[in-house]
Amino acid sequence: MTVIADSHLAEQAGRNPATATSGQPGTSRTGDRQPGHARRRPASPSHLDQLEAHAVFVMREVAAECERPVLLFSGGKDSAVLLRLAEKAFRPARFPFPIMHVDTGHNFPEVVEFRDRRVAELGEDLVVASVQDSIDQGRVADPGPDGSRNRLQSVTLLDAIAEHRFDACIGGARRDEDKARAKERVLSFRDAFGQWDPRNQRPELWHLYHGRVRAGEHLRAFPLSDWTELDVWQYVEREAIALPPIYFAHRRPLVARDGMLLAVSPWVQPRPGELVEEAEVRFRTVGDATCTGAVRSSAATVAEIITETAASRVSERGATRADDRVSETSMEDRKREGYF
Repeated sequence: MTVIADSHLAEQAGRNPATATSGQPGTSRTGDRQPGHARRRPASPSHLDQLEAHAVFVMREVAAECERPVLLFSGGKDSAVLLRLAEKAFRPARFPFPIMHVDTGHNFPEVVEFRDRRVAELGEDLVVASVQDSIDQGRVADPGPDGSRNRLQSVTLLDAIAEHRFDACIGGARRDEDKARAKERVLSFRDAFGQWDPRNQRPELWHLYHGRVRAGEHLRAFPLSDWTELDVWQYVEREAIALPPIYFAHRRPLVARDGMLLAVSPWVQPRPGELVEEAEVRFRTVGDATCTGAVRSSAATVAEIITETAASRVSERGATRADDRVSETSMEDRKREGYF
């Protein structure tokens, strides 16, 4: 009877009767292992695991709270990471949103090729909003063959949001890129005119997000807000994410202009007094070819780029984007107009 009672108590406690309290030396009333057999603690998640988990959570929150979200895709490294995170958030189902690229018409050919190939591999829907169409419709003025179309993207983006009735745009902006982006919330509220006011944003305490908007308003969601450039490259390495080849060291003709190395292209030609130089470079960011500069580098692998990035003390936008050098508040001014 005693054995039956002990077995019954052990079963209720969720233990094997054979290892339940026996009163023998080296055992405990709670069934702990004998001394010398330490419990194995579960491994703590890495910082990349934590960043990934939060980004996936943000994507799912946007998909759940918003009626017509869209994922903005430039073909760059941050966009490529967003696609991988979307796979982790929603696969094996299709994405609950299309992918949209705002095309200036002055993009690097390698980036456009990568965009089309990657979207085709995923089997998702691609919306291309064209700055050239905005010019043809008289919505914006053509800056001419030697001018940058980068700032014109704001009008094209807002027109596409209105046309497709998008109420949330998921983008790859990070706070470490620029002081204006450092002011961004994870869910950044935009008014009915598409404008951003840093003083009119919602509190985000304990990862609680308010995604409700009224007709005509929309959100910009930034799952990578807390990531750094180094985090992005470490995640690219861990996940073996494909990227356009211009991110890796290669040789190409360049012109030095305003302290930057611009790639010679149909839209960037040497001006009087400028010399064309061929050098080994790579790009830290991608954008309009007329305002995106290269950096001298021999880093041809992700591991080499990680080493190089860890030693850098200037953000990729600060080092290679001419449009951010117009004034001290150039990024914030563009964001107030509806920029990414």
